[in-house]
Amino acid sequence: MNICLRVLADQVRLLSFRAFKPSLAEHWLIYLGWGLFTTWLVGIGRYWDHPRADWWQYAGLGSLGYVFVLAAIVWAISAPLKPQNLSYRNILIFITLTSLPALFYAIPVERFMALSSAQTANVWFLLIVATWRVALFAVFLRRVGKLGAIAVVVAMLLPLALIVTTLTLLNLEQAVFNIMGGLRDPTSNDMAYGVLALITFFSVIATPVLLIMYAVLLIRIQLRKKS
Repeated sequence: MNICLRVLADQVRLLSFRAFKPSLAEHWLIYLGWGLFTTWLVGIGRYWDHPRADWWQYAGLGSLGYVFVLAAIVWAISAPLKPQNLSYRNILIFITLTSLPALFYAIPVERFMALSSAQTANVWFLLIVATWRVALFAVFLRRVGKLGAIAVVVAMLLPLALIVTTLTLLNLEQAVFNIMGGLRDPTSNDMAYGVLALITFFSVIATPVLLIMYAVLLIRIQLRKKS
């Protein structure tokens, strides 16, 4: 099979939760190139109709930078748990290949729906994309990384919780707090921002719990080494 068709077929298999064996040993650059291309497209789609985005957001550069940082965080957290086959390269390729569902964000629902309907649609898009990608991540950690159930939960949620909590502490999610304080005009994204605020709240609460669970897992790994 032509490698380009193979990559496309593997992309479909990944998004549909089917098991597959990508030929990363020989063609990892092609997989990564395709993943970065889709990430770039999604990044452009996310902001193409945003009235106040910066030029680098319109250019899709934010999404490209984000996947490298996210992969580094996931790798740094998961590596001490001793997973199989979870190198930084493999994690980066996986994350880029899960970008496509975010194309939902590029649908300009506010242009053909009433404000309330557009708000509801954007909330559903947020929930669908987030659930889909987190579920893919869990399957990846279990199927490829061979981690146990508790380790999967921690390795899956801790990076996300840390990122959200850090952004909150740095006050980078200003839009969330603006909408909570009623400091902006109503838009089609307001309900989605409300959901994001709720996710932020639970992330801040969950972070210390996940850190404790992570520490316990590391201690158990060290005890196994000594026994």
